[in-house]
Amino acid sequence: MVSGGIISSCSCAPSPTLLVLLVLLLLLPVLLPSLTMAESWNGPSSVSLPAEWTAGRPYDYNLTRADLQVSIKIVLYRQTSGPSFFYGFTCYYESVCYFGLFIFQLIEDMKSIQPVIVWSANHGKPMKHAARLQLTEEGDLVLLGDDGNKIWSTDTKRKSAVGLNLTEAGNVVLYDRSNAVIWQSFDHPADCLLPGQALRPGMKLTSPVPDGRALIYTFTVEDHVGFVASVTTTSSSQTYYRTSDVSKMTSNIGQVAALYGNKSFGEFDLPATSLAQFIMLESDGHLRHYVHDGNYSWNKEDLLKDRINDCGYPQVCGSYGICSDTSIGPQCDCPSETGYFKQIEERQPAKGCNASMSISCDSPNHTFAAISNIYYFAFSDVIRADISNTTVETCKEACLSKGCSCTMALFHNETAFFGGDCYLLSDSFSLMDNTNMGHTPNALALIKVDNASGHPISSSTRRGRARTMIIIGTTVGVVLMCLVSIYCIFVRCKVKADDVEDDDPDLQRLHLTRFPYEDLKAMTGDFNNKLGEGGFGSVFLGTLPSGVRIAVKRLDGFGQIKRSFLAEAGTIGTIHHVNLVRLLGFCAEKSHRLLVYEYMCNGSLDKWIFHKDQEFDIRWQVRRKIILHIAKGLAYLHEECHQKIMHLDIKPQNILLDECFNAKLADFGLSKLIDKDQSQVMTTMRGTPGYLAPEWLSSVITEKVDVYSFGIVMLEILCGRKNVDRSLPSDEVHMLTLFKCKAEQEQLLDMVDKYSSDMQLHGQEAVKMMKIAAWCLQDDYSMRPSMSAVVKCLEGLVSVASSSYSFSVPFVHGKQIVDEVTELSALQLSGPR
Repeated sequence: MVSGGIISSCSCAPSPTLLVLLVLLLLLPVLLPSLTMAESWNGPSSVSLPAEWTAGRPYDYNLTRADLQVSIKIVLYRQTSGPSFFYGFTCYYESVCYFGLFIFQLIEDMKSIQPVIVWSANHGKPMKHAARLQLTEEGDLVLLGDDGNKIWSTDTKRKSAVGLNLTEAGNVVLYDRSNAVIWQSFDHPADCLLPGQALRPGMKLTSPVPDGRALIYTFTVEDHVGFVASVTTTSSSQTYYRTSDVSKMTSNIGQVAALYGNKSFGEFDLPATSLAQFIMLESDGHLRHYVHDGNYSWNKEDLLKDRINDCGYPQVCGSYGICSDTSIGPQCDCPSETGYFKQIEERQPAKGCNASMSISCDSPNHTFAAISNIYYFAFSDVIRADISNTTVETCKEACLSKGCSCTMALFHNETAFFGGDCYLLSDSFSLMDNTNMGHTPNALALIKVDNASGHPISSSTRRGRARTMIIIGTTVGVVLMCLVSIYCIFVRCKVKADDVEDDDPDLQRLHLTRFPYEDLKAMTGDFNNKLGEGGFGSVFLGTLPSGVRIAVKRLDGFGQIKRSFLAEAGTIGTIHHVNLVRLLGFCAEKSHRLLVYEYMCNGSLDKWIFHKDQEFDIRWQVRRKIILHIAKGLAYLHEECHQKIMHLDIKPQNILLDECFNAKLADFGLSKLIDKDQSQVMTTMRGTPGYLAPEWLSSVITEKVDVYSFGIVMLEILCGRKNVDRSLPSDEVHMLTLFKCKAEQEQLLDMVDKYSSDMQLHGQEAVKMMKIAAWCLQDDYSMRPSMSAVVKCLEGLVSVASSSYSFSVPFVHGKQIVDEVTELSALQLSGPR
């Protein structure tokens, strides 16, 4: 939720307000040295009804960070020397907008702010740019979606409201003619609290929904109890923290409340500060205190760190996960000793576990996986057992009788004289390994699974058959061992005869040379000479018995291996073009998946264009040839193959150069085949941030995504720099943002690679080629040229249409894609006069 930026001084078609702002910014260093960029912000702190605001254009301000572009529509604004606020809309990529209250800190040089949303009317859900906020004549504050339907309102009709005000504390207030408060945001917190705000019974902080899961965390105050933190699902609510000191709460006739002061919040002591601060309940259940550091970022501290163990959060290890407290922090694992569970993502164990066999509510075959030495987070609260003084078997039967409303049972406190306590749980929260923690009680977890036997087994029958099953099991085990041994001998002989394992029927479709793994191991010197590393594996130098050098790509990872291997081998193995790296063969033995390519001695393009060393300088004619070769390779993939092939990951790292600097496309691990009569294809987002076309937002793509990526690479070759380079000054980090500004100022010659003297000599020619790049970067993919048209332009057979282009500055962060729309005319792209 934290995002920051400097006020953009270079935007297209600015409004009159922005023009005034730009003039002020130019005069500031001379006329008003104490005035700052942020102080040029302005907006009303109070408005009278009726009034209306639309999320989209025209925007009041554009904020930009090194990797982020945000447009802002101000409703209310309040600036102080400490925390400052604005109440309004922020929009990403114009179609993704949020409405709420944002806090930021004005710092000494006033060139940067980091606004954070601390209150949201609809709890941070995105809207489209046509969303509206209305302060109606009846005195109701209403948020409407782009379809005109009500999303949220204050429900204050006919309560005599006359205006809306934003206080210095960040409280949004509806007031009447006598200035009495009718409604205030302080009474309706979302996931944050601000200094001066009190948390009282009936009010609660509610976390954002994490990862789309149907659970939320809440933090509230209860009478005579104090703070209570809970996790809530559709079927239950369980407490994971209660306050340790109610005495520090303010009291009013038996009712407790927690005031967020400058040095405390209930039982929590806070550092004194005049800087912006807030408290946030986050999507992992942690309550964190944020304080601005006075420079460019926020410091945060977990308020519950001394009260809750790292393993004490309900979803710290996901569903069915078991958390162990170690010296390096919480470690997550599945109850693997049962054989019933596996990790959802092997590289991210905190995401939890899946049952290896799905459990049907009406299945008669349920049984239990038993895990000993378990502690449960809710034991820290005073929770009552569902059945007391009972046995393990009765506890199991009770869980079975509840169907899907019981996913696991916890059993503890059984002694020689009394039965134990049974807890029936409807949700599969994380468990704690209590082996080294020493929590009390120490429980037995009984996780419901499906035994898939096809027959219901009662507890009495299970006990009666135990001895018989041991005898039968031993006999069956001996027989199975014999059969397995015979099978292994057969398989070993078959592998020896064939020298490979045909373990995947899809491999039969690959009409390529098949190399034995041991041969490739010898050819590469046991994989000792690494040439590079990519998203799906490493590449090693090898030599064939004939003396020809090869590049061997060894695929690593788990779930992606088969898909990437078949995509790359199946695609490039059936096509041949001078501007595509040639695939010589493959290896598929057991878990080994390797691809054997021709060796490209000059490596990848990025090492030749992203440099400041004359040793790696490549001349204008070579760069022009490389651009032409890339275009020809893509034109072949898109238009000349039996099926249209989209590469989907065009970037300098995937463009290789031979001894004569001929360029060839490589790394087809993300490629997609579509029929030629298919104009578009639905697919999940893939590729590399910075090279992704805007239409990835809609998940409907065409081969024009490659055209967009080509445009980015083309500019990088001409400019001799990365699309996003954070080592540069803030106003030069984004190549496309700088490109836009230089075009507006008719100074595109400044963009040509300044570290290459030969490029500087051919600057005017390079500037003309930038026009082709802009043609490829248009937002509307239907307006981008085909790659065959690009080839013709590069060869001088046709010219670029003299029209204006609109393209975006893309950025991918998590699940967001934001951009700044840029309008460039053919005249602006013609270069300096």
